[in-house]
Formats: sequence, structure tokens, C-alpha cells
Amino acid sequence: MTLRLFDTDTRTMRDFAPLVPGRASVYLCGATVQGEPHIGHVRSGVAFDVLRRWLLAHDYDVWFIRNVTDIEDKILTKAAEAGRPWWEWASTYERAFDNAYQTLGVLPPSVEPRATGHITQMIDLMQRLIERGHAYASEGNVYFDVVSYPEYGSLSGHKLDDVHQGESAGAGKRDPRDFTLWKAAKPGEPTWPSPWGPGRPGWHLECSAMAEFYLGSEFDIHCGGMDLVFPHHENEIAQSKAAGAGFAQYWLHNGWVTMGGEKMSKSLGNVLSVPNVLKKVRAVELRFYLGSAHYRSMLEYSDKALYDAAASYQRIEAFVHRVAERAGEIAVGKWTDAFAEALDDDLAIPRALAEVHRVVHEGNKALESGAIDEAVELAGQVRAMLNILGVCPFDPQWYTPQDNSVALDALDVLVRAELDRRQQARAAKDWASADAARDRLQAAGIEVTDTPQGPEWSLGAAQHSPGAVQRGKAN
Repeated sequence: MTLRLFDTDTRTMRDFAPLVPGRASVYLCGATVQGEPHIGHVRSGVAFDVLRRWLLAHDYDVWFIRNVTDIEDKILTKAAEAGRPWWEWASTYERAFDNAYQTLGVLPPSVEPRATGHITQMIDLMQRLIERGHAYASEGNVYFDVVSYPEYGSLSGHKLDDVHQGESAGAGKRDPRDFTLWKAAKPGEPTWPSPWGPGRPGWHLECSAMAEFYLGSEFDIHCGGMDLVFPHHENEIAQSKAAGAGFAQYWLHNGWVTMGGEKMSKSLGNVLSVPNVLKKVRAVELRFYLGSAHYRSMLEYSDKALYDAAASYQRIEAFVHRVAERAGEIAVGKWTDAFAEALDDDLAIPRALAEVHRVVHEGNKALESGAIDEAVELAGQVRAMLNILGVCPFDPQWYTPQDNSVALDALDVLVRAELDRRQQARAAKDWASADAARDRLQAAGIEVTDTPQGPEWSLGAAQHSPGAVQRGKAN
């Protein structure tokens, strides 16, 4: 394995060389649990799950840490607006994020620490910084002295004169460019005791403390969204290295999910929650969509792009099911060299998927020609590649028992026939017959939605586009 990764810090492609041979230590900045997760939130989980699976496939012992920020200004504000305790609010949406990750087949982390569970480690880190002259206490707050750390700005490329932390001035702050490590107690806010008085941690402090506690003063890879490069990750580097830690050796950042060219965020009002998107496509199709672009690229959302990705996955899925129906068991084979070369090149997923589709094309040709043994071998290769991408149809996460699939398949045939009659009536401007067909479907509990790609039908929460119903049997 010669894995090369683009390191944001050096802005170069670098060979991955772990600090401990055979072990890969990874820290991923997880959720700030302030509300319902949208698909932009979980993209990092899917992207770096592929990295983890690729490392595991090469027998690395992967220590994977994904934190939970359960105390932060936005959590306190939203909980207060809703009239709920902050801890209940945080716990509610922590569960929502956990459910979203599980639904999308993201492997659970080795440990998922909460910020509020590591106040002791944060206090220790602040004391080290103060002793080394990189932090100072003032009026119950503790601030990091940015000027004291000459390398500040190396990750983001920010010049010191242009730094704006995006936080309030703060009582006793010497320089507006300094950032907050510890916030003095305010009426109505939760607090913890510290040598500088009661208060709560700043956002940046928590990840440095937790990464060091679980992975040591030096570890291999730090991951997160590109929106975290500044100030969050820049401040992590500064406070950790100023305290004497080597910290992360590689920095990986995933691109945003965008709408209309803008980052998906709650403030823009263009949020697509995971539960809502799962009304449009299956969970495996949503994962396939989120993981289909290169992790460093922007992923521009549209319903068409989502449905196109779902249709692309269904073609792959249909192939392995056809082989299983013809040949029975399909053993997981070995991925192709081209697939491995793509993933070793900074997780070049589009190239990897092109190889999957190439093998599927060859497999379909083999099936058509009656070369069943060849088709089985190619299907085994496809299974191996899909396992790395986390979307193998025979994975228990996604597998649909044959009986249910056959029933849905039969229902899809019947519904499609009715929809075809409706379309023919509409083409003939026979609106009464078209409406009658729709009414018959609605009476059976089937909702019809007309889209530019044609009519779609849904039964309960499961919406189906053409070809969405699968069938097959596991090995």
C-alpha cells in the first residue's frame, strides 16, 4: 500500500507513513449537536469512513476518534429559545447524529468523547500554556496569546494582521486576535470549577485536549470540513504545539455540500435534513451520492444529482443481484489494481467508481454471453470494491430479504402499469381517465409525484424512482 494524501498544512501530496508501523491514528472533528443533522454535516463522516475502511483493508489497526461538541454558544442559545435544558437539547441531537451516521453505514468510532467529559484535560492544557507564556488569565477568562506563537497562520495561510477570530471581544482580552480558551461564568450558563474561577471551555480547546488524551501528543491524521481550517484547526495547532505536543502529522479536509454555490447551513435556510432526504432515496443511495465526489471537492446538491447517483448505484446493484440469481453464492473477491491505484491517490473516488462501472459492464457482457463463471468472478471484484466504499448490497446494513424485495418488485410492476395508463391518457388529453388512475393509486395508499424525470410513487416513507426496487439473495 502506497497511500498518498493531500496534506492541507504543507499543501502537498505526501506518502502516508504512520508514526507507529501497522497503526493509523485518526481524529475527526465531529458534530456540534445544536440541531437536526443535514447532509452537509454527515459528508465528512462518509468521506473519512472510506479512508478508515481502506486502512482496515490493509490490516492497519485504526484508532479512530470522533468527538461530540456538547457545550457551545449555539447549543445554549437554541436550548434557551426552546425553553429546554441545554443538556437535554445536546443529548437529543447527539442521538440524532448517531442515528444519521448509523443509517448511512458509517462505522462507529473507536471512542466518541464529549467535550463536557474532558474538562480536567482542558484545564491541564491551559496550565501548560500559561506556564510556557502562550496564554494568560484575565477576569475569569483564559486567552491564547496569538502573537506568542510565531507559526500562527501556517495551516490556513492567514497573515497575523488579517486575523479575525469571529468571537466577542471578551473581558480582559489584550489583543482582539487572541482566542478564548476558557469563558468566565455568566448568569444562567452551565459552569465547571477551574483555577481561574467557574466557567466553561472555549470551542477550540476541547479537540486539542481530547486528541492528546486518546491518541497521544503526536498522532497521524486530523480530519474535518474545510470550513474548520480557520479558525478552529489553526487554533488547535497553535495551542497544542505551543503546549509542547507534536500533534497531527497530516491534515485532511473535505469540501462542502453546496446549494446554488453556497455552503449548506442552517443560517442560509437551505438545509436538507437526513430524514427528509431519505424520503427521496434509500439510505445506501444517499451514502453513495455523498461519497461519489472526491472528498476535497464541493458537492453541489440538486434532486436531479441525487436521483442520478441513485440510478447509478441501482445499475451496479442490479448486476450483482442478477449474478446471484443465476449462480447463487458470490464470494467477495479482490479489488482491481486500477481501483487500488485510485484510492491510493488521495482517495480518488470518481476514478474508483469509474473502475467499478467498467467491471460491471464487463460482467453484464459475460452474463449475456452465458459466461457465468467469469460473471461470478467479476461480481466478486465488484463486491470487494463496494465493501471499501461502504455500499455493498449484500452487507447486512443494506440487504433486503428476498421475500420483501419480490413483493415490492411485483408491486412496482403493477404501479408502473397503472402509471403508464395514466401517462397515455394524459398524452391523449383524456384528463378524466388520467385522474381516475391517480385516484385508484391514492385509494391504495400510493402517492404519485410528477417530476421532470417522470412520475414517481411512494408507499409510506419509501419513495421509489424507476428501477429502485431491488431483489436478490445474500451469500
